[in-house]
Amino acid sequence: MVDFLVAINQRLEQDIDYLIRMEPGVQTAEETLTKAQGSCRDSAWLMVQILRHLGLAARFVSGYLIQLTADVKALDGPSGTEVDFTDLHAWTEVFIPGAGWVGLDPTSGLFAGEGHIPLAATPEPSSAAPITGLSDKCEVEFDFEMSVTRVHEDPRVTKPYTDEQWSKIEALGDYVDERIEANDLRLTMGGEPTFVSIDDMDAPEWNTEAQGPNKRRLAEGLLKRLRPHFAPGSLIHYQQGKWYPGEPLPRWALACYWRKDGLPVWKNDSLLADMYKDYSVTPDIAKSFTTRLAKRIGVAEKWIIPCFEDAYYYLWLERQQPVDIDLRKEDLKDDENRARLARLLERGLDEITGFTLPLNRSPSTLKWQSGPWPIRRESLYLIPGDSPMGLRLPLSALPFAGRDDTQHPTSLFEHQAPLADMHGEVASRYSDLQAKQTGGPYTPTPLKQDIQEQTPDSADGPIIHTALCVEPREGKLFVFMPPLPRLEDYLELLAHIEKTAAELTLPICVEGYPPPSDNRLEKFLITPDPGVIEVNIMPSKTWRQLVSRTQCLYEEARLARLGTEKFMLDGRHTGTGGGNHVTLGGETPSDSPFLRRPDLLASMITFWQHHPSLSYLFAGMFLGPTSQAPRIDEARHEALYELEIAFQQMPVGEIPQPWIVDRLLRNLLTDITGNTHRAEFCIDKLYSPDSPTGRLGLVELRGFEMPPHAQMSLMQQLLIRALVARFSETPYRKPLVRWGTALHDRWLLPHYLWEDLKDVLHDLHEHGFDFDPSWFESFLEFRFPQYGQVIYDQVQIELRQAIEPWHVLGEEVSGGGTARYVDSSVERLQVKLFGYNPARHILTCNGRRVPLQPTGVNSEAVAGIRYRAWQPPSALHPMIPVHAPLVFDLVDTWNQRSLGGCIYHVSHPAGRNYEDFPVNANAAESRRLSRFWAQGHTQGKMDIGVETIQPEYPHTLDLRRDHRPK
Repeated sequence: MVDFLVAINQRLEQDIDYLIRMEPGVQTAEETLTKAQGSCRDSAWLMVQILRHLGLAARFVSGYLIQLTADVKALDGPSGTEVDFTDLHAWTEVFIPGAGWVGLDPTSGLFAGEGHIPLAATPEPSSAAPITGLSDKCEVEFDFEMSVTRVHEDPRVTKPYTDEQWSKIEALGDYVDERIEANDLRLTMGGEPTFVSIDDMDAPEWNTEAQGPNKRRLAEGLLKRLRPHFAPGSLIHYQQGKWYPGEPLPRWALACYWRKDGLPVWKNDSLLADMYKDYSVTPDIAKSFTTRLAKRIGVAEKWIIPCFEDAYYYLWLERQQPVDIDLRKEDLKDDENRARLARLLERGLDEITGFTLPLNRSPSTLKWQSGPWPIRRESLYLIPGDSPMGLRLPLSALPFAGRDDTQHPTSLFEHQAPLADMHGEVASRYSDLQAKQTGGPYTPTPLKQDIQEQTPDSADGPIIHTALCVEPREGKLFVFMPPLPRLEDYLELLAHIEKTAAELTLPICVEGYPPPSDNRLEKFLITPDPGVIEVNIMPSKTWRQLVSRTQCLYEEARLARLGTEKFMLDGRHTGTGGGNHVTLGGETPSDSPFLRRPDLLASMITFWQHHPSLSYLFAGMFLGPTSQAPRIDEARHEALYELEIAFQQMPVGEIPQPWIVDRLLRNLLTDITGNTHRAEFCIDKLYSPDSPTGRLGLVELRGFEMPPHAQMSLMQQLLIRALVARFSETPYRKPLVRWGTALHDRWLLPHYLWEDLKDVLHDLHEHGFDFDPSWFESFLEFRFPQYGQVIYDQVQIELRQAIEPWHVLGEEVSGGGTARYVDSSVERLQVKLFGYNPARHILTCNGRRVPLQPTGVNSEAVAGIRYRAWQPPSALHPMIPVHAPLVFDLVDTWNQRSLGGCIYHVSHPAGRNYEDFPVNANAAESRRLSRFWAQGHTQGKMDIGVETIQPEYPHTLDLRRDHRPK
């Protein structure tokens, strides 16, 4: 029925052109069909007649249509009106058994919504006229005016702030910058925002899987959109990403590199190949490219080595396949070895895979050098695999001589001279090389004739253990960069590669080893993570820079069809699930305020431990000791005692030893397994002793979920910036609080978190930072949406989502070995009463007394309800059934009767399961609202028993405890 109504409504909208018709009356259905045009009343009357002919009861409706400007422009179809307006309108209603009267608007092809305000619903259009009758001839001046005014708007994720509020927020951000600069903090802020597809949220790649069929395509689309804004003249680099145990292949990573001084790393964008275009590159083209490049950098082309796949291995692998499998015909998607073998057999095992040029830069002469690769077999055969050939070179077969002659990269703490114009230097050096080879002054020649033959080397060169690879793959030419310790060498080689590509007019893809870490280079990366795409955004030095980059990222991601929010089956609104980690540091590691001022980090850790709202209000769904970002007092119980000892040794003020803060805190800021990365305050990249890439002076705050709007993300970052500025002026050194079980009792209820946040903002106000609590109301509504509210006998009952930590279960055998499942079957909600009399009223949930706790406001109380929402096959306490629906009763103890109540359904009220996820926020809100019933109290006399308040969790009624099996 629904599909039929949608189809006929849209068909009328397409077939009947809309026009404004000032003539009185309504056209007949036949007339409207004949003319194929009409006003809204004509289309509505035609729809009534069609539905009646089909045996459905239908009526004509006249009223107002109010249309408000959309908060966000639509990606598909029209976005609607540009200004708020209202007008007279007509539409149709059809009666559907079980659903009642349903509005259809054939003028727009949509169902009637909240903007359709009916004034009259009649069998005939004439009955809907407000005035009928006759009059004598008279002079008439008829005029009318309609307008709509927004009286009140609740904060929402699509428009969290008014223009006036945002102006104040921006002004406060500028003031915070002034304080940061006055204190010489040199603070920079970056982040790792995450995104999901807006078109296919149900797919495994946007829920659990790290990789998938569309993730890389969307990531590359986002990279191309961000590059002109963030990094003109930059290099697009394809590199190997993370490789976790259990994953068959490493993940990919897309990177963009550019120079901070504004000079280009890559000049001609047309020479960067499109990954989804076939350029018909052959091994002959790859050989020509490699030969020209070798001549350009001044090494002998005789050292170029053709590479092949290992035919012996693949012939052996073919013999191991079942006899009934034809590798050329079978669907091999589920078996990577067979798929790889089939591709190679189709191409031919004797085909050249690519070319390798052993290459490095002599640290003494600063010249490029190459040499032979003595190997046991007659040709160079690659290690079997799917990775680029540069990662499959048989380097272990090379002689040991020279393996340890590795030049170490420059320390990021050293002073670095400004970079030269590499493209200009490359052109100059190549001119000198040509002049030297020809024995005379250099004379410019046409582009295709400017390569001169190089004199062959008289002796074999040294054994080089690094190499540049050129591989034709998927119709494109891939150039694999070797590892180089100096940025100058890397940029110079890139300039040579670009010149070579220009000579052949051949777009290429650059992959392999990234440029060495260097303070003169900037970058951003896009990588896959389970269920999301992660953007490692470059750090910003100022508030205005942070605003510009964050807003640009959100908008370009939206235009690339990537979103910042997801919806659960029951309609609950969440972030992407991948987090929005915030990184704090300095422009260089030596500038990092956390290395220069260790007490700054100590102040932040102490303040966060004192204020749970900073840990929970902005966090995601999965919290607790086994989450990705456990609090210091969630991870290990003895950590607070040890942390206090560490703080006693923490020096105050600036110090010259950057390693002190890492030595004091590295073994304390961990999760329960000792993982230093999975902590609320992650210092993996602060001053790690492991590698230079771990000594970046960065502190990562991992307890932040991805906000759905750019302004909400900026609000989070401004709060952090203000706290850093406040602690730089007045260190926060207080004893740590032993919250105990209260951390997972009252601090998981939105009421107490909101009050705690107001305490945080009051502290900032005392130090000169005027944050308005209303600026955070959108976070409260996003993290803790209201399920519903009712009023009985002047007592208001409000239900709101609360936080429930998920339990990680014991190990179980799975297909890939052992696994530890997460039990998310237990949920929690907050119930809050306004205007109740504690001497008279009590509240019950499923017949059990709720332990209401006073809030400090007269006649106001709050409590949490913990219940089993669904029954998974593996869960904690598997014998306890589902408690839903939750029936709440406001009981009058003076007459032992329920004054009224409400019912909260965890799933569909009719008992059926939702078959798919909500397609948008409106569908999600509809599901949430449908699960709350403002009626359904218990009938008759109620004798409420005594409920024992649990001393560990006095604010929570746990329906699992003292469960009475039926």
